[in-house]
Amino acid sequence: MTVTKAEIRSGAYHDSAILMQLQRSLASLPGVVDAGVVMGTEANKAVLAQSGLLAAGADAAGPDDLVIVVKAECDEDAQAALAEVDGLFAARRSKATTEEYRPKSLETAAGMMPDAQWVLVSVPGRFAAGVARDALRLGRNVFLYSDNVSLEDEVELKRMAAEKGLLVMGPDCGTAIINGVGLGFANRVRRGSIGLVAASGTGLQQVSARIHQLGGGITHAVGTGGRDLSEAVGAITAHQGLHLLSRDPSTKVVVLVSKPPAPRVADDLLSAAGALSGHWEKPIVVDFIGYAPPARQVGKLHFAATFDEAARMAVRLAGAAAVEPIAPDIDLERFGSGQRFLRGLFSGGTLAYEAQLILQGYTPVVYSNVPLKEDHRLADSTVSQRHTIVDLGEDEFTVGRLHPMMDSALRIRRLLQEAEDPQVAVILLDVVLGYGAHPNPVAELGPAIAAARSTAEEDGRYLEVIAVVVGTDEDPQDLEAQVRQLEAAGASVETSNDVAVHSVGRLVQALNPTPPAALSVPVDSAVLSRPLAAINVGLELFAESLVAQDAPVVQVNWKPPASGNKRLMGILERMRG
Repeated sequence: MTVTKAEIRSGAYHDSAILMQLQRSLASLPGVVDAGVVMGTEANKAVLAQSGLLAAGADAAGPDDLVIVVKAECDEDAQAALAEVDGLFAARRSKATTEEYRPKSLETAAGMMPDAQWVLVSVPGRFAAGVARDALRLGRNVFLYSDNVSLEDEVELKRMAAEKGLLVMGPDCGTAIINGVGLGFANRVRRGSIGLVAASGTGLQQVSARIHQLGGGITHAVGTGGRDLSEAVGAITAHQGLHLLSRDPSTKVVVLVSKPPAPRVADDLLSAAGALSGHWEKPIVVDFIGYAPPARQVGKLHFAATFDEAARMAVRLAGAAAVEPIAPDIDLERFGSGQRFLRGLFSGGTLAYEAQLILQGYTPVVYSNVPLKEDHRLADSTVSQRHTIVDLGEDEFTVGRLHPMMDSALRIRRLLQEAEDPQVAVILLDVVLGYGAHPNPVAELGPAIAAARSTAEEDGRYLEVIAVVVGTDEDPQDLEAQVRQLEAAGASVETSNDVAVHSVGRLVQALNPTPPAALSVPVDSAVLSRPLAAINVGLELFAESLVAQDAPVVQVNWKPPASGNKRLMGILERMRG
C-alpha cells in the first residue's frame, strides 16, 4: 500500500528545469515510487491528477505556489523524501553565472553587466511580456523563449523594439546564434559566411546543422518566433533580421526559413529581401514551407523546397563566387519627383504572365487584367493603377479588332495615355516578329515611343521605355532593322523577356525603396560584432549554456512581481509608464 503526501510552498517560484531535476532527485530516493514537483497551475495539477499524484490539499494550490508530491512505499519514506527537498535545492544551486550574488531585478543585473546587450527571458508566459518590456526600456535586445505570450503583447513588444532599434526574438523562440554564441537550444556549428533568419526553431537547427555537415559555417542566426510571419505580426523581426544581415560584412549569403507564412506577409518580405543590398549583393535562399515560389530563382532570391536543399544552396553559393559587385547604379536623378510606377503593355499573354511572375521578386503587387492573384485584378482594364501589366491580346480587347501583334493602334493609344501619367517611370512592351505578325511593327511603334518620351520630357520627366523583341535573324521583319528603329526612338532593347523584366524590376525597386516593416530605427549592426554578454531571467540551464560557451552572463533571481497578483501587477506596470 503506497502513501502519497504533498507539501505546498506559497509563492515559492522556481524555473521548470530546476523543478524537473528536483523531481528526478526525489524519485530516486529510497522507498519513493514516484514524485511530482510543479508550480500549481491548472494544467500542472491536471497532469498530477492523471499520474495519480494529486494528493489531498494540492488541488487548492495557486499558479504561484510550489507543489511537491511524493508517492512512497510507506509514510516514513514519504516524510523522509519531503525532508530532503531543501537540501536538494541547495545542492542544485547553480554555479553557472559569473557572479555569486544573484540580483533580484533586471535593473540591478544591467548595472552589474552594463555591456550585456541581450536579455534571455524564459519565465512563465503570463509574466514574460512584462520582463521583456523592462528589458527594452533598459535598451537591451530580447531573446524571448517563453510561450503562452498573447499575440497582442507580441505585436506591442516588437513594435516597441523596432522604434528603439532593438530586436525581440520570439516569443516561443527556441534558437538563435549571435556572433558564434548559441542562445536557447542551439547546435555548435562552425563559423562561416552564411546568416540565417528563421521563424522555425528546429528548422533553424536543421539548416544550420546541415550547413556545418556540408562544410559551411554560420555568421549569425536570428530567430523570430513562430508567429512572426503571421498576418497580425507582419514579419517585424524577420524584416529586421534581413536588414541587419544585409549590413553585416561577414555575412555573404542569407537563408530565410519559415513555417507556412501568411501569403501577403510572405510577398512583402520577399519584396523587401530582393531590394536589400549593401556594398555587395547577397544571395538569399528562401525556404517557406508550403509556399509556391514564382520560379526557382528570382533575381538574387533562390527558392528551396526542403531544409536540406536550402543548406546545400547556401553552401554552394557561399563557396562559389557568391558575392558579386552590385550592377552599375541606376541613375535615379533623371526621373522627376513622384515617378515610381511601371506600366507593361503586352501583345503576348504568356510574356505578360511571366513578367508578373518575375516581378514578384521585386514588388509585392502588380495589377493586371490577367493577374496572378484575383485580388490584384484591375477594376477597369483600360485604366492602370500603380504597377500594372496589361495583356492587350486578351479577348476583352480583341472583340471586333485585330490582335495587337497585327495592329498596334490600341497599344499606341495606351502608350501615349500612360506617358501622360506623372507617376509613370518605365514602360515595358513586347514586339513579336515572325510570319502572321505585323510586317513592320516598329514603323508604327517607334514614332509612338518617341512621342511618349517627348511628352514626359516636356513635363520635366524622364520616361524609360524597354522593348522585348521576340524574333530571329531569319524573320521577314528583319530583326536588326527593328532593333535599330526602336533604339533610334529612345527605347532600350532586349531579346530576352527574362532579362528585360529583371532590369525593370531593379528599376522599380530603386524607385520604390522598401524599408524593413515597422522599423523606425535600424538595429545597430554592432550587436552582431561585439562579444556576446547576456542577462538571464528564467531557466538557469540557459545561463549554464552561455558559460559553457565562455559568454559572460548574470542570472537574475527572478520571482513573480506582486506575488503574481494581476491587479497589483497592472498597477505597477502603469506606474512604470
